Amino acid sequence: MKAMNKKSGGNNPVKKTTGKKLSLGIIYGGKSGEHDVSRCSAASVALVASKKYRVVCIGITRQGLWYVQDGINVETHPSFGQVLSLKETGTWLINMHSATDTLELYNKKTGQTVRTDVVFPLVHGTYGEDGTLQGLLDMVGVPYVGPGVLGSAVGMDKDIAKRVIQHSGLVAIVPFETVRTDDIQSSDDMLLQKIAGMLPVFVKPANAGSSVGISKVTTIPDLQKALHKAFAFDSKVIVEKAVDCREFEVAVMGNETPRASAVGEVIPQHEYYSYEAKYVDKDGAKLAIPANIPDALALKLRQAACSVYTMLECEGMARVDFFVDKHDGTIYFNEVNTLPGFTSISMYPKLWEYSGVSYPKLIDTLISYAFRRHRVKKKMVKAFLSMK
Repeated sequence: MKAMNKKSGGNNPVKKTTGKKLSLGIIYGGKSGEHDVSRCSAASVALVASKKYRVVCIGITRQGLWYVQDGINVETHPSFGQVLSLKETGTWLINMHSATDTLELYNKKTGQTVRTDVVFPLVHGTYGEDGTLQGLLDMVGVPYVGPGVLGSAVGMDKDIAKRVIQHSGLVAIVPFETVRTDDIQSSDDMLLQKIAGMLPVFVKPANAGSSVGISKVTTIPDLQKALHKAFAFDSKVIVEKAVDCREFEVAVMGNETPRASAVGEVIPQHEYYSYEAKYVDKDGAKLAIPANIPDALALKLRQAACSVYTMLECEGMARVDFFVDKHDGTIYFNEVNTLPGFTSISMYPKLWEYSGVSYPKLIDTLISYAFRRHRVKKKMVKAFLSMK
């Protein structure tokens, strides 16, 4: 693990090009419940990145239609503040036959072609950080920020991520049960008995972020309502035992050799860190950077974050979250967020800012990791000729 102190500067950013700016495509919006969160992150990245890169904003509507935007236009959202606008103008197609290592979009009405040298995918949630968008970008052959298909898919699925970490023995896991729609329809009494023995519990969609669809349940009669809420966002749900704990987050970045930021703590002012606490209530939670914990615990959390990052095949960036039991000090893996919030006040960039990496420098460094990984992939053999 490479930890960065407050004064360190990090790796060299993307090399400066002469004459022509690199074209950075920012893909945002999407079909998930985190559409507006995505627009918020995209606004922050676009405004900062535009000082160095030629930014191309590519919005995806809630229905899944792609539109290249005319410049960087922001508007005010009642809950999220400044968000990137998404105007539905023209019909754009992705050129899947590009041999230029760029994302190429074609307007079939005007004939206009737009190319990007590197992509920053900022589509939070389903179809954005679950590996689907990453797979598309891999097929096109364009460098992009963040984990690849495998790391994104595993990280997005809380059930799979927890099972991998549990099997690895790297960090303890809070007891949990996985529930599918078939389990509810068949009225699985054994499952209900297991959950009853775990109360109180948190019920959450297996594939969702930003605390979407989460409920705390203290009685079995309330379980059905909580499951119904979670199943609105996914066909698989996690039921996890509630522990009396503190919640810590560590920002990690890198490819083969990840490095960790200082440790931050989320201090909810509500009963738990809900979607409303994150985005609706301005006083819903306090973020302590750095966390007020002993150096030894901070070191353990940073080391664990890098180990989890590597075990789950993360690349580029991720935020790794932990619980620490208030009574016995046990460290529990909570989740990995392969596309953390990217507003100027989000935990991921704030942790790096404290650790000596400014917001513009962070964007540069993440882009450099994208190019590095792309260069490695380009060297891979694409065909095998048998020797006779």
